[in-house]
Amino acid sequence: MKPSIPKGTRDFGPQEMARRNYIFNTIREVYELYGFQQIETPAMETLQTLMGKYGEEGDKLLFKILNSGDFLSKVSDEELQERNALHLAARLCEKGLRYDLTVPFARYVVMHREELQLPFKRYQVQPVWRADRPQKGRYREFYQFDGDVVGSDSLLNEVELMQIVDTVFTRFGVRVQIKINNRKILSGIAEVIGAADKIVDITVAIDKLDKIGIDNVNAELREDGLTEEQIEKLQPIILLQGTNEEKLDTIAKVLADSETGMKGVEETRYILNVLSGSLKNELELDLTLARGLNYYTGAIFEVKALDVQIGSITGGGRYDNLTGIFGMPGISGVGISFGVDRIYDVLNQLDAYPKDAISSTRLLFINFGEKETAYCMPIAARARQAGIRTEVFPDAAKMKKQMAYANQKQIPFVALAGDNEIAEGKVTLKDMTTGEQTMLTADELIKKVGELS
Repeated sequence: MKPSIPKGTRDFGPQEMARRNYIFNTIREVYELYGFQQIETPAMETLQTLMGKYGEEGDKLLFKILNSGDFLSKVSDEELQERNALHLAARLCEKGLRYDLTVPFARYVVMHREELQLPFKRYQVQPVWRADRPQKGRYREFYQFDGDVVGSDSLLNEVELMQIVDTVFTRFGVRVQIKINNRKILSGIAEVIGAADKIVDITVAIDKLDKIGIDNVNAELREDGLTEEQIEKLQPIILLQGTNEEKLDTIAKVLADSETGMKGVEETRYILNVLSGSLKNELELDLTLARGLNYYTGAIFEVKALDVQIGSITGGGRYDNLTGIFGMPGISGVGISFGVDRIYDVLNQLDAYPKDAISSTRLLFINFGEKETAYCMPIAARARQAGIRTEVFPDAAKMKKQMAYANQKQIPFVALAGDNEIAEGKVTLKDMTTGEQTMLTADELIKKVGELS
């Protein structure tokens, strides 16, 4: 039988792992610059923790784990014959694979509340699993890279997260546009036009403006039950133009009678003012941005790559009640999630990886036999101590085979030591890019390879 892996999962070879590690390490370094600390949670959680947190659709997409041992022992024949899938799953499974990193984080905060110093700044990079239908760009197993600050209402947290996003993509050499909005502004809009119950419909419709155009957005709003008068009032909001300041002034006029809406305007103005002129990438107020409306309560953000056609590559926002789902209300927070799989695709398309981030071995010692290898081993050890990634070919194989190995692994330098070199206490260094060969002492070799690595 030919081996295979489950649909919607992937193997990552050495080159892919080098690229992914470059992404993970870059984001990790930036988080740590801002005082974030790493945590990990188990791959599996109890179903009690996971069920009911992602809506009905999410519950269906949870990978459930059969109880160990005789998992049928507690199930009657009648229950089996009824074939009620949800009921059976509840009886046969007590655990499931995590669906995201947010619910496990909420559970972690509740369980460790006594030992946590608030505000708590955490980052987490781990795989998550969804029993979704696999398609291009959508996997059943994929990584999330989240950063959250909980236990603080200060808008400085939002400011820092925008700086983190800006720094990460600047380090990657990727031009992005950071879009920002506020859930309170959206609620204020619905309130002012007298359609508070239609907030989700309104934002879902205006979120499609880029894709379907203004006429189709208006048609969708009509289908959602908005009156012509309400749709008319929405037009200046949907078609907002100008600088961030000008947009905020327009919104403030429209929302003058909404306390919630004006609070959203103030919050957004503060974030934009503090960040003004300090970011390398563009920060744009975008009212059509309407992420996770049942979840976010304040600022919301999304990041788009400017030079590659792809969806959002990072997103997040402020939420008021992370831990309420576990009976511990009042812990607010703000977080972002980097879409590492999409960032990987962007960096591949732009070929934006630094050479040293994805190259492996820098120096290979050719194996001519026992005597020569005994001479080369201490030099190889010194090269490694100097931080040079070094291999000694394990077998005294034909020279052609060893050179083919170096080419295939794209090793830039090969070192050879035969009788002549040993007699002189030197090594011949071959530059595989130029073909140039030089006889050097061990110190000279280490210095040269170190400088060119």
